[in-house]
This record gives sequence, structure tokens and C-alpha cells, in this order.
Amino acid sequence: MKSHDQKPLDHEALSKLFKALSHPTRIKIIEHLKTIDQCICGDIVSLFPLSQSTISQHLKSLKDAGLIIGEVEGPRTCYCINKDMVETFKTAIALL
Repeated sequence: MKSHDQKPLDHEALSKLFKALSHPTRIKIIEHLKTIDQCICGDIVSLFPLSQSTISQHLKSLKDAGLIIGEVEGPRTCYCINKDMVETFKTAIALL
């Protein structure tokens, strides 16, 4: 779906995105995924001085907000940026 075909975000959805981005580690995860522009499996934990469970919680918050996509590949989950949601979020910010 092209970004101009997407429904605008309601206040609740927009708030969820802001909340997901309210932690510096989550912003760093998004920046990293944007920089590499591909899905990665397992490498995220090694990038931060945090436990695997803490990184998993951050990834869950980003995924629940729709900012990243996590696909299970065998015993691992691969993560990528949800480019459609990022574009929708950027449009919503511009309308504030």
C-alpha cells in the first residue's frame, strides 16, 4: 500500500508511536535499522550494553506500535523498519 493511500493516524495511534519512541534505546534501534536498510536477526542485542530481555522489551514496544516488523525465521526473529508506518507517522507529525 502506498503511503498516500493509508488512513491518517488517530490520536490513540499517534500517542502509541510517541510512547514507543520515548526511550533513547528504541530511537537507537530505529536509527540502526534505518542505517543498514535490511532485516537483521540477533545482531541488535550485541549493539547495546543491555540484557537480551531488555532489548526484547524495547523491540516489542516498537513492534506493537507498528514501527518495526518482526518475522520469525526458525528459532530467530528478524527485524526491519516498517517503512509504510514511518511515512504515515511523518505525515501525521507534519499535520500537527
